[in-house]
Amino acid sequence: MQFKHPEILYFLFLLLIPILVHLFQLRRFKKEYFTNVQFLKELSLQTRKSSKIKKWLLLATRLLILTALIIAFAQPFFAAKDANAITNETYIVVDNSFSMQAQGQKGPLLKRILEDLQQHLTEDQTFSLITSSESFWDTDIKSSQKEIQNLNYSPSEFSLNQVLSQIKSRKTPFQKDVIIISDFINTETKSLEKIDKEFNTFLVPVKAEQKNNISIDSVFIKETSDKFYEIGFQLTNFGTEITEIPLGIYNENKLVAKSVVKFDSAKKEVFFTLPKQAFNGYASITDNGLAYDNELYFSISEPKKMNILSIGSADKSKFLSKIYNSSEFNYSNVELNALNYNLLEKQDVIVLNELAEIPQALQTTLSDFAKKDGNIIVIPSSESKIDELNNWLKNLGNIRFSQNENNKKLITKISFSHPLYKNVFEKNVTNFQFPSVNKQFAVSTTSAPVLRFEDDSPFLTAIGKVYVFSAALNKENSNFQNSPLIVPTFYNMVQNTNRSGISAMQIGVENPLTVDAQLQKEEILKVKQSKQSNATDFVPSQQIRNNKVQLTFDNAPEIAGNYGIYQNDDLVQNISFNYARTESNLNDPVADLSKFKTANSIESIIDTLQTDRTNNEIWKWFAILTLLFLITELFIQKFVK
Repeated sequence: MQFKHPEILYFLFLLLIPILVHLFQLRRFKKEYFTNVQFLKELSLQTRKSSKIKKWLLLATRLLILTALIIAFAQPFFAAKDANAITNETYIVVDNSFSMQAQGQKGPLLKRILEDLQQHLTEDQTFSLITSSESFWDTDIKSSQKEIQNLNYSPSEFSLNQVLSQIKSRKTPFQKDVIIISDFINTETKSLEKIDKEFNTFLVPVKAEQKNNISIDSVFIKETSDKFYEIGFQLTNFGTEITEIPLGIYNENKLVAKSVVKFDSAKKEVFFTLPKQAFNGYASITDNGLAYDNELYFSISEPKKMNILSIGSADKSKFLSKIYNSSEFNYSNVELNALNYNLLEKQDVIVLNELAEIPQALQTTLSDFAKKDGNIIVIPSSESKIDELNNWLKNLGNIRFSQNENNKKLITKISFSHPLYKNVFEKNVTNFQFPSVNKQFAVSTTSAPVLRFEDDSPFLTAIGKVYVFSAALNKENSNFQNSPLIVPTFYNMVQNTNRSGISAMQIGVENPLTVDAQLQKEEILKVKQSKQSNATDFVPSQQIRNNKVQLTFDNAPEIAGNYGIYQNDDLVQNISFNYARTESNLNDPVADLSKFKTANSIESIIDTLQTDRTNNEIWKWFAILTLLFLITELFIQKFVK
């Protein structure tokens, strides 16, 4: 037993006072004999004997009263079991990723954790709370109660290494108690093994009772006709109980289509036919699993005519005017000697159709056009100068022309998996009527060719949005214009750059997007959530590229939904963002926690730490003893004769 104020124990010398008083009260009696009172002698002896016992009892109780009172003021206590860790700092790590939406025994896992923290942390306890999205340093439950109550789910996957790095970077002379609360799904055991050995670490694993979950993973345009889109959705069933679920499609919050998805396998694709017009909405399901992956937001911009400029002979460009018809494209052809360079920056696609030479000024302009996300199609002339072509093409990608070969070759090999032909053929054909060329350049490249000759040499190579043929396509040199391949090849080369496609970006990924906008000096584009007048604007990273602007989205926005890109108050384009589906599988393996200190509840850890590090103060018991001894003295005074 130890004392907070041991100096008060010197007052125990005061115990001599009642002893001395008691001794002075023990007077000797003088014997006097009277007649006729001899019979009282025995009674007198008994009275004196009981009086002496009473005095000794009173002395004892008074000594005990004084002793208990002095010890109570000295404040005795028993030292804590873990006395060396009394000054430790407490860090509480809470996993607030989307998997914590799962239902536990007492409701959603995250909400239950926050309730337990508020219930079991004492008001005078200082701690730091760290999550995937927010941090509260050196706070207490009273100061941060509102923030903890409003703590929401984070679109970022729970990264234990990142959180522990934050804790380790905190400079302090004290030891650190780290309490990690998570479902530990997708947490690598290696991450746990990297926990600083100097931390006093406790793990609190929480488990979901309901692990079945269905997510809408992606959306895509399968086919496009003159008046309709065929939209496809991919769903995943992480479980075995649910075999079918309704799926609704909403445009501007209005239901436009509905279907029942029947799962005969873990993954399922569902298709809807929608009018070929602007769309700004989402697909939605309802299940008993996680909520964050039940909606997939997507936008389809209103189709716009693309600006396509062909530079070359009008006679050799007639086949292009038939493919790029006026109902879908703004197509024009110009001879090289009549080219207005100011027109180039207004184009979406530029076709170099059998130019014998490419002037240096045009090379520079085209290189800049390609860097600004422009689409270029290069059809060489049999008279093209190899050195000139190579000097220009080296700025666009790894492709090089060599000698002009004068031997007939068949174009026999098609890359069916390439986006140009992904939805063109129902199956990989082998009995196709393959076109041929009479003269071609030998081409070397590290890029995978889209079309190849029978000897595997490249005929058409794609380097980003630059497409390079190795031979002239005029009818004297090739019958490619008469081949069934001509239309899907040239049509899809420009459709792949069409920015009126589907928009369903992922939050947290660097998503570049090019939009049509002409900005003045110091003018910027802003992004705002659609249909919400009080929504907060944010400004993405942006680069001006002639009459276009390239936007880059990284960690903004933080909330999934439909957004609009605005130039001042004018809507430029709709855009949609979704959470990554990395947390959807609640059946993923949990990290091995057997080598670590674990607890079943937050309460048990907090109580254990508090009990082991709190001194057991017993001065109150001595105060109670003082009161009991006072009562005992009163009883002795009253009832003992």
